[in-house]
Amino acid sequence: MRQRATGLLTVAAFGYAFLYLPIVSVMVYSFNDSRLVTLWGGFSLRWYRALLENEAVLSAAVLSVQIALASATVATLMGTLVGLGLHRLGRFRGRTLLTGMITAPLVMPEIITGISLLFLFISLGEWIGWPTTRGATTISIAHITFSMAYVAVIVRARLAGMDESLEDAAMDLGGRPLQVFIDVTVPTIAPAMISGWLLAFTLSLDDVVIASFVSGPGATTLPMLIFSKVKLGVTPDINALATVIILLVSAGVIAAAWIGRRTPAGGSG
Repeated sequence: MRQRATGLLTVAAFGYAFLYLPIVSVMVYSFNDSRLVTLWGGFSLRWYRALLENEAVLSAAVLSVQIALASATVATLMGTLVGLGLHRLGRFRGRTLLTGMITAPLVMPEIITGISLLFLFISLGEWIGWPTTRGATTISIAHITFSMAYVAVIVRARLAGMDESLEDAAMDLGGRPLQVFIDVTVPTIAPAMISGWLLAFTLSLDDVVIASFVSGPGATTLPMLIFSKVKLGVTPDINALATVIILLVSAGVIAAAWIGRRTPAGGSG
């Protein structure tokens, strides 16, 4: 038994090393003074200073965060409504079609989604004259389109495990449907909504394939900028940028874990 446990720990250690050692190496070489990524030239913060002075990177980062915030918020609202509808309305005409439409973006290749949305925006421009140009708005719409599917699935799963007798009891005590929804249902599904929002935010911030199809001149997101720079070869400033992103994501994960430990079971506090 002890040998088996040791073997499992060894396999797990190799697995985590394979995953995290490249990330650690990126962070270490972000402090490299040399212009050559693989040649250590001494400790330096020059690439972080260069990153702060790079207006293209800063503007792309601001645009990516703005799009992620907007798309995640709208996707959470729409996905929550869809999840509630699928759970509460029971069987209705078109339920199978709606369920298939919700789950399709989860398995659809991103390149197919990007091409279809590109054709949609082009067709709308010819038919109704909107959008006149592709940019932050079209990227946000595209991200909402596939992100709300993830939110709907998460919220629906949370509702499936919800004790509906709480709502019945609240109504028996004289609560109106809207009041019961706000005071009972929303606090219960709030963890799922927060999880969906965080997932939608991450998906938007990480997307490069779909954004490449639906963006236009002057609307370059941070992943698009990084991808275009990496095609010409990895430079130390990319390592610095990656390190900043890793630290921000790590801080978010730690904060979410801390909040999760302080939140009582059941989502009520």
